[in-house]
Amino acid sequence: MPLLLTIMPENPALITDNTWIFFLVLVIILCSPLLLRRLRIPHIIGLLLAGVIIGRYGFNIIERDRSFEIFGQVGIYFIMFLAALELDMGSVKQYGRTGLKFGAITFLIPFGMAVAASHYLLGFGLITSVLIASILASHTLVSYPIVGRFGISRHPTVIVSVVATAVALFVSLLVLAVAVGMINNTGWEYWVLFAVKCIAYGCFVIVVYPRAGRWFLRRYEDSVMQFLFVLALVFLSAALAELAGLAGLLGAFLSGLVVNRLIPRTSPLKSYIRFVGDALFIPYFLIGVGMLIDVRVAFADIHTMWIILVMVVVGTISKWIAAHVMAMTSPMLRGGGTLMFGLTSAHAAGALAIVMIGTDPKVNLMDASVLNGTVMLILFSCIISSIATNSGARSLTLSSMDTEINQGAYHGKCLVTYSQKKNVGFLTQLAMLIRNPNVADSLMGLTVTYDDESGDESYRDCQLMLEEARSIATAAEVRMDVLSRMSNNIAGGILHTIREYDCGETIVCLTDRTTGMPKSSLGTVIDNVIDGTNREIMAVRCIVPPGTLNRVIVAVPQKAEYEAGFYKWLEHICRMGEQLDCRLQFHANTDTLPHIREYMRKHHSLLRANYNEMNLWTQILPLSQQAGSDDMVVFVTARPGFISYKSVFSGLPLQIHRYFSHTSVMLLYPDQWE
Repeated sequence: MPLLLTIMPENPALITDNTWIFFLVLVIILCSPLLLRRLRIPHIIGLLLAGVIIGRYGFNIIERDRSFEIFGQVGIYFIMFLAALELDMGSVKQYGRTGLKFGAITFLIPFGMAVAASHYLLGFGLITSVLIASILASHTLVSYPIVGRFGISRHPTVIVSVVATAVALFVSLLVLAVAVGMINNTGWEYWVLFAVKCIAYGCFVIVVYPRAGRWFLRRYEDSVMQFLFVLALVFLSAALAELAGLAGLLGAFLSGLVVNRLIPRTSPLKSYIRFVGDALFIPYFLIGVGMLIDVRVAFADIHTMWIILVMVVVGTISKWIAAHVMAMTSPMLRGGGTLMFGLTSAHAAGALAIVMIGTDPKVNLMDASVLNGTVMLILFSCIISSIATNSGARSLTLSSMDTEINQGAYHGKCLVTYSQKKNVGFLTQLAMLIRNPNVADSLMGLTVTYDDESGDESYRDCQLMLEEARSIATAAEVRMDVLSRMSNNIAGGILHTIREYDCGETIVCLTDRTTGMPKSSLGTVIDNVIDGTNREIMAVRCIVPPGTLNRVIVAVPQKAEYEAGFYKWLEHICRMGEQLDCRLQFHANTDTLPHIREYMRKHHSLLRANYNEMNLWTQILPLSQQAGSDDMVVFVTARPGFISYKSVFSGLPLQIHRYFSHTSVMLLYPDQWE
């Protein structure tokens, strides 16, 4: 930011060595939250104030070198990308119109008030007043990380605020482009080219990114490669957005929306992205913003003080009015006014982008006093935003907390059995999707080997599989207990573990059929496990990683609602749908569908689901033509002798082998009475 650097003092900083600069920044990132937690001050404020103190306008300890510009740029992109990545796309579709409405309100009210204040109170011309108004009407999700700490990132209030942020920022930048175009006397050719570039950019990201992402994530399982690939997508989108005449912020946000469904919430990749952003880039951005702030300019002269006062007061009050008007006019947002105000009141990257263009000598619509006012606006608005977001998120969490709704009963541990190294990743990811997220120790990995002369070598292989499974779970911040045991009978070892550790559901790998195997058999081990317990068993065969599934097709037999584990397996399927943000397609009997609909309405109303009548079990065969490699077909079956069991179930293993070899499959045996 060359203009900001030209107005800085000439005195050199105390520390200019890159190594020491990076070390001190890491110390600040580490110690600032620890210190301010005791004072009950949001850590974001601490990072901003730390930047003020160590910067050239404070004690001039650290030089604001190029690393702060580069890392800061990455940080704000991470904020926008994570905001889009955390969104539940089903919720966005449901609350999208409300978000657009709030976006219009939170832009128009501050814009109108700012134009009037700039023109009549500050004495600026109309075009300059419009540019100042676009600064105050836009906002940045600086305080968004606070929302994640309260676990309400998918609350309607948050989703509406994030959508409104994108709308307000886009319109503000569009107003900026129009104002600059009027100054430069651009003709209609400029605007036609601008529209074409925007449309081409949007089509490229929306069409190419999902296909490229799904192709890469399926072929390369290395977490580092996946992380770098996603990061490359973010910056490519940001760069293309700037080429199209938009802001890189919008490009980062759009890339997050597009790849949202490819990165489940409980995946290691999601954890890596969040970790790198929260640990380094976002704090670097906040510290860098703090280093730009010169508190002394607020008292430099009466004119500057007046501009700062007007910008801060009008920017804060107008955003407060917009948030509470929206909260009062929308029943589902009642009580969320403070949180909405907190999320939409911070000015940072968007404001800097606009003011830097306005102060450019080629445009020359703003002077140094407006620049100083904008920088002070960033300081005060970020502090106010952090406090309001923290207060609003806490109040909303306490008021909406209901421990009985959508928590799922504790069914014991989710046991995952491993027998082949190639399936460790698939089975572990699937287990993390369906486990009870409200129980810390709800996941367990198991390997069983024969107790014979070759047991030592097999035991070492099993240890390697368990270590890989645990590392996958740990990367996703999920605790996983592991156990390796020897037994004269593999199925017996699994059954003993189910009983000893009170395992509520067990995931086993559906093996390929061999010649001479009975058509009703899933293999000796799986057959014996199913017969030996009344707990839920899921025999799974994954063609693609679970995180890349587009749809889950569920075939439900007649009278399935009378089984003891009906709502348990239904909750597991819903958890998959929520984590993957994919569509659920139920095929069930006319009498069973209302039970599924009612449960979905009460506990998972935001999930995208289709309901289809299937009164004859023989109608499952046409599903093989509907299902593709991007889908998983779940066959809910039953053990012989129970109310929903049908004799045709005995042919399921052979039918799956013949007709569903091209798609991922789960054969589900629900809990049934002893």
